[in-house]
Amino acid sequence: MPAFTLYGSPGSTNTDRVRLTLAEGGFTDYELVLVNLLKGEHKSEENMKRHPWGKIPVITFPDGLILYESRAICKHLARKYSFPLLPPDSDIEAAALFDQAQSVEMLYFAEPAGRIATEKFVKRIMGLPPNDAVVSDALRSVEMFFDVAERLLQDKDYMAGKDFTLTDIYYIPLIQRLFVCGYGDVILSRNAVRAWWDRCINRPAIQKMLTADKEAATAAQK
Repeated sequence: MPAFTLYGSPGSTNTDRVRLTLAEGGFTDYELVLVNLLKGEHKSEENMKRHPWGKIPVITFPDGLILYESRAICKHLARKYSFPLLPPDSDIEAAALFDQAQSVEMLYFAEPAGRIATEKFVKRIMGLPPNDAVVSDALRSVEMFFDVAERLLQDKDYMAGKDFTLTDIYYIPLIQRLFVCGYGDVILSRNAVRAWWDRCINRPAIQKMLTADKEAATAAQK
């Protein structure tokens, strides 16, 4: 029996946060159950029992524990399986800086970046036109965010300090989506941000997972 079951969809930015965390932790003892978003399976009665808002990802454990919300899942997995992606509890200052960086990512980056992804990626899949006003407003917020990040990354290698942590993983799926939507320049035009991104995206475990995903997507199109 696997250690737990992950309900989600590869390519979903929220699911991929969890998958990247597991990849970095070298953890494979789990079952991935696909939830088809295009078919509305996330709103099925079965999934609503797991996630009261009808979202993904969700993980369930044999002992009955059910967890939803990607960042909460990532943090629990890192603690439970001792992934080296969190500051030690004994380092109070590092833990505080991690919590601060996590809050910054969620409030100042993920919200506007998510709006761009919805308008330019999700709506395209659904055959709907994007709301250009929403995109423009969100892009301004993302640009402003990375202007600040450019200054902060002059003095540290990663978002929470000198070490790669979950906070850095949290950024990866939505930044990838920005590249797909044609907005990669927000990363590439800022030297410190670009260097940080290169350090993150070129980690062996992350490259291995992303390469496997690309190969699977290519095979599915044949």
